[in-house]
Amino acid sequence: MADLVQYYGTGRRKSAIARVFLRPGSGEFTVNGKPRDVYFVTEQQRASAKRTLQTAQLEGQFDVVTTVAGGGVAAQADAVKMGIARALLEVNPELRKTLKADGLLTRDARAKERKKYGQKGARKRFQFSKR
Repeated sequence: MADLVQYYGTGRRKSAIARVFLRPGSGEFTVNGKPRDVYFVTEQQRASAKRTLQTAQLEGQFDVVTTVAGGGVAAQADAVKMGIARALLEVNPELRKTLKADGLLTRDARAKERKKYGQKGARKRFQFSKR
């Protein structure tokens, strides 16, 4: 039995987590068992998901198998982008400079701010009444 060659990377954005497996192949891209174009509806999400492979100029050389959970679809696309970047570092550590320059290895730490007590939301207050 031949060993399966694959490279793994984890990507996160907001509350979305993507587990990405890169396997040498023809460029097939599946997300949760569906083709990328079916799972990611807008062109912006599709472009975000495959941006890392375009930056590294490795489109069509790897099959990408991804499972994503949590968050919204846009955050999931960004999580996939980061997961692919981390997996590509396992393939070729010399890509680090290129990926780092494009900001693909940096975790975007922005998340929803919590609601505070005594207020209507995170920042919004209840209406003030003088009398």
